[in-house]
Amino acid sequence: MGDVQAGTRRAGSVPNLGVVRGSGSPGPGGAGDGLLLSLKRAAAALRDAGVEYALAGGFAAYAHGAAVSTHDVDFVVRERDVDDALTALAGAGMGHMDSPENWLAKVCDGEHLIDLIHTPSGRPVDGALLGRATEMAVGAVYMPVLPATELVIMRLLAFSETACDFSGFLHVSRALREQVDWPYVAEETAKSPYAYAFLTLLSRLGVIEGSVP
Repeated sequence: MGDVQAGTRRAGSVPNLGVVRGSGSPGPGGAGDGLLLSLKRAAAALRDAGVEYALAGGFAAYAHGAAVSTHDVDFVVRERDVDDALTALAGAGMGHMDSPENWLAKVCDGEHLIDLIHTPSGRPVDGALLGRATEMAVGAVYMPVLPATELVIMRLLAFSETACDFSGFLHVSRALREQVDWPYVAEETAKSPYAYAFLTLLSRLGVIEGSVP
């Protein structure tokens, strides 16, 4: 899978999905504004508490230019910092929720959910990952955001036999394709047959160039 080429198809444009895009906009609009407000409140609380974090998931993809498609807020933090993060968010009036998953902690801000992910797909969050985050504007507030390449890797490794719906991530891959190091994605996800299938689909659709042997 390491033979996937870094180049992307530049002809044509990403279709307009009818949703506000990118970090230059004030927010996703509509019902998403409440979730965006929770995101900004949580980011400020983590920052003020000195907890190192980075935005991940759908809002991070939005910051990089993808259409908004998210129902919660995802932050990545080190496992050792989860308790401090929970304390910081509790100080901002947010509540800790019980979760059966042992790779994240869940917080609610009213009806809005916030995930503190410390071990996505069995890969512990560490300083190297957080160090690759870039300060970007999200709803006019600057915060550390994971790079597009890391977002794709995290999403592809999350595909499994019982969670293998590619449709939701296709538009994200199209929107971020020129920001992603596809050979590195292929290398980092080589053990996942579901990631292989998704990359093959992207190749056959012309989203990325080259085959995925």
